[in-house]
Amino acid sequence: MKILFIGGTGNISKACAELAVARGYDVTLLNRGKVGTVPGTRQIVADMADTAAITSALGSQRWDVVADFIIFTPEQLEQRLNLFRGRVGQFIFISSASAYQRPVTHYLVTESTPLANPFWDYSRNKIACEDRLLRALREENFPSTVVRPSWTYGDGVVPLAVSVHGKYFTGVDRLRKGKPMIVPGDGSSLWAMTHNTDFARGFVGLLGNPATIGHAFHITSDEVLSWDQIYQLVADAAGVRDLKLVHIASDFISSCIPEMKGGLTGDKACSVVMDNTKIKRFVPDFVATTKLRDGVAKSIAWFDADPARQIIDHEANARWDKLIATYQRGLDAAKREFGQ
Repeated sequence: MKILFIGGTGNISKACAELAVARGYDVTLLNRGKVGTVPGTRQIVADMADTAAITSALGSQRWDVVADFIIFTPEQLEQRLNLFRGRVGQFIFISSASAYQRPVTHYLVTESTPLANPFWDYSRNKIACEDRLLRALREENFPSTVVRPSWTYGDGVVPLAVSVHGKYFTGVDRLRKGKPMIVPGDGSSLWAMTHNTDFARGFVGLLGNPATIGHAFHITSDEVLSWDQIYQLVADAAGVRDLKLVHIASDFISSCIPEMKGGLTGDKACSVVMDNTKIKRFVPDFVATTKLRDGVAKSIAWFDADPARQIIDHEANARWDKLIATYQRGLDAAKREFGQ
């Protein structure tokens, strides 16, 4: 099976590419070539933003599967439709579980849960892309499959509700220095963290399966934990005994740091329990086997193996410290107001 991964070196896509190679698939990665490659794959080096260069690089090649991990807007999707129309047996679009209805109206999320997220542009763009693919299927039989990852982590990623994308060691460093950690809400909201190697088993099982055309799938772990439990497991993996948590309402956080509203109110603030019945029906050998305690220990060990990986966002740290101080002043004032 001839497969093209657009991306292929990120947290999710690299694990998928590695497993596809291990299963004997002919895998090509299309990316800018800035983060290396995956052993056993071919590589096309080009920038998807340069349509002329991409068109030239692809030539007249046809693919059994194209899996695109870097579409974030309807405009980008439209470019892909123009590039692969009539040249692909299955086009897999990586959407997001944050596209599901927020706030949730039922605790258990299935693939039939409505797509509606008024809080996050990222999610609304993913929804618009899904709508466009459905129209392309109906109007021109464009063969697409949608995959909606939830929070998927691996080496270099530590899953905390308040963190910095690409600089995840910032949270580990705070833990080890004994600084308080911000948890949205009261810490009891539920979440399922998925290791990228587990996600890959479900994803690779969808490749080249014609029965998946027109369907959407989420792929997550069945291990469901509260945010307090998640923070405790991360602290344990980091070797921290004295975990200090500060519970702050998501709307308070967003009022102080507006750019966090989408990722909190539009995603992590509410309980999200995913029903994986559908992916297990289409990929019978899929099962998530990595417990969070083990996966996070591996992620932190990856950071500890090379100090150069331990990048800290000092500006984010300062914002979090300011947020905690602001919240504490408000809490103290409220206690005085009520005579406590």
